[in-house]
Amino acid sequence: MTSHASSSLYFNFFLRSQGSRRATWVVVICFATACSTFAQSSSKELCKQMDSTFSGIASTDTPGFAVLVKKDGKMVCEKGYGVRDLRTKTAVDAQTDFRLASFTKQFTAMAAMLLVHHGKLDYDEPLTEIFSEFPAYGKTITVRNLLNHTGGLPDYEDLMDAAEKSTGQIWSSQRQIQDAGVLQLLEKESQGKFAPGTKWEYSNSGYVVLGLIVAKSSGKLFGEFLQERIFAPLKMTHTLVFEKGKNEITNRAYGHAKKENIFVETDQSSTSATQGDGGIYSNLEDLSKWDDALRDHTLLSEKDFLPAITPTQLLPGAEAKLAEDVPDSLRGHATAYGFGWFLNLQDSHPLMWHYGDTMGFKSAILRYTRDNVTVIVLCNRTDLDPGALAVKAAQSVLSSH
Repeated sequence: MTSHASSSLYFNFFLRSQGSRRATWVVVICFATACSTFAQSSSKELCKQMDSTFSGIASTDTPGFAVLVKKDGKMVCEKGYGVRDLRTKTAVDAQTDFRLASFTKQFTAMAAMLLVHHGKLDYDEPLTEIFSEFPAYGKTITVRNLLNHTGGLPDYEDLMDAAEKSTGQIWSSQRQIQDAGVLQLLEKESQGKFAPGTKWEYSNSGYVVLGLIVAKSSGKLFGEFLQERIFAPLKMTHTLVFEKGKNEITNRAYGHAKKENIFVETDQSSTSATQGDGGIYSNLEDLSKWDDALRDHTLLSEKDFLPAITPTQLLPGAEAKLAEDVPDSLRGHATAYGFGWFLNLQDSHPLMWHYGDTMGFKSAILRYTRDNVTVIVLCNRTDLDPGALAVKAAQSVLSSH
């Protein structure tokens, strides 16, 4: 390495012989190179620290998880732990496709927002104008209410349970309820759980219906619309809305649950076929492209995307419900909800985030907007808390800057 003294002599000579402007550029280039080298070594060190924390959680004989950490759009760490399934014991990596579960909701919200942007849908359009058969209680439930979980639709899983109590088993992992079946159950009801806009309550029913609205408003199947308007433009080539028997998931992870200290494959349930609330499969590589698109406003301008990260105005006391419906590890960050995103914007590290939890899978995405830090954790086992893992990884990056 050149000493400080010899570096000074070099620049003095350069200034005399080439002029100050060119010398300035050399200084800038050298400084940028030094900063880049420092950033790379810093990232490697951070990744090594995270690896030492996460490597003991899963083994080559257990289901596992995948972790992505980015800072300023650059990859800090991207790694898989454990295996995709216990039959082949193929290692989890950045190309492994996991079921996103409710992580899906941000894509459903984006699809609806794209349709609004192009004049095919209105945020204040009521359900009865979209679905002519929907009963009168849908007259005051708008697209906006569905997006921010203030619509008060009955929970479709509760309706399934009630239907099976009177008739016996109807649905199973082999005979799954589809989105159209959810709509039929909702249309048999005469009232919602509460007057729209008066409360906040997390609603899978609302997002299943949003998926159907996207399909009806676009004239395409929900999966086709997402493929054409989100996945293909962003080159998310291994992301899809899964439909059993109609498409295939490459590099697929299978879900697992731990029962009496033994992992059992629990990949599908009677509700695993619904789409808008949790039907997308994706991997770290593709979700990194999604993160870039959100940062760069590739799909929607910053102004058009603003409703997604604008806290929903709730009546006094309604905010408490937000904290009830999220994992303990993320409870302190659930101060508001936008369209498809939980929000914690008053924190010193403002955050937009979501989680997913379904049969055999858990997931989380944390986007610290001011710090420009993103963490994504995808699990194919339900005994892990991806929120806790994501927060731990994020703290490592945030504390190093």
